[in-house]
Amino acid sequence: MNAWEIIETIRTAEKKTPVRVFLREKAPIDYGSAKVFGAGDKVIFGDWRELGPILAANQESILDMVVEWDRRNSALPLLDLRELSARIEPGAILREGVEIGEGAVVMMGAVLNIGAVVGPGTMIDMGAVLGGRATVGSRCHIGAGAVLAGVVEPASAVPVVVEDGVLIGANAVVIEGVRIGRDSVIAAGSVVIEDVPPGVVAAGVPARVVKKKDAQTEGKTQLVEALRAL
Repeated sequence: MNAWEIIETIRTAEKKTPVRVFLREKAPIDYGSAKVFGAGDKVIFGDWRELGPILAANQESILDMVVEWDRRNSALPLLDLRELSARIEPGAILREGVEIGEGAVVMMGAVLNIGAVVGPGTMIDMGAVLGGRATVGSRCHIGAGAVLAGVVEPASAVPVVVEDGVLIGANAVVIEGVRIGRDSVIAAGSVVIEDVPPGVVAAGVPARVVKKKDAQTEGKTQLVEALRAL
């Protein structure tokens, strides 16, 4: 998806505040189009725009009620994970419009915004952030807390591209428009503000190439296949 396609998707999407209501009735209530489960105490799933007025108008028919929600006027749902051939751990947030390759791993607390792409066999570690349209190739490792800047706004910005076989260390930041070349390594805590060529190690703030990737670096950054097994 390009930036304007994403913007138009968000603009035209119905903004929703989904809620879950646990309710004990004194008298029957018509809950409109909401989904209702239970014959006595009820669990109700619906949008607050419809359910809120219904509940307010029927207060005398309600003995007790608890309402739960986790968003307000949200434009996009979360990605349906059920059919992915990948490992997605609890607490990861993937919005609709994210692409996940076969055998990829997304760890706890990672956030992937609309348009982000994760290639086959790539691991997105704990708390990493892939902004809108950030693209990561196959068999990469994006370290814990790393940030690949998003570029939904401004729409003219160029997304981050991480080519195949790249390792980005923990808490590194890659700003918009940067391309990380194939098989390169970005040291932990680095801030990358310009393109990095293939097969090198870059480190620092701002990041600079410090050496070519050698056998010692290869050994220290080798991926573990067992972590990608499904």
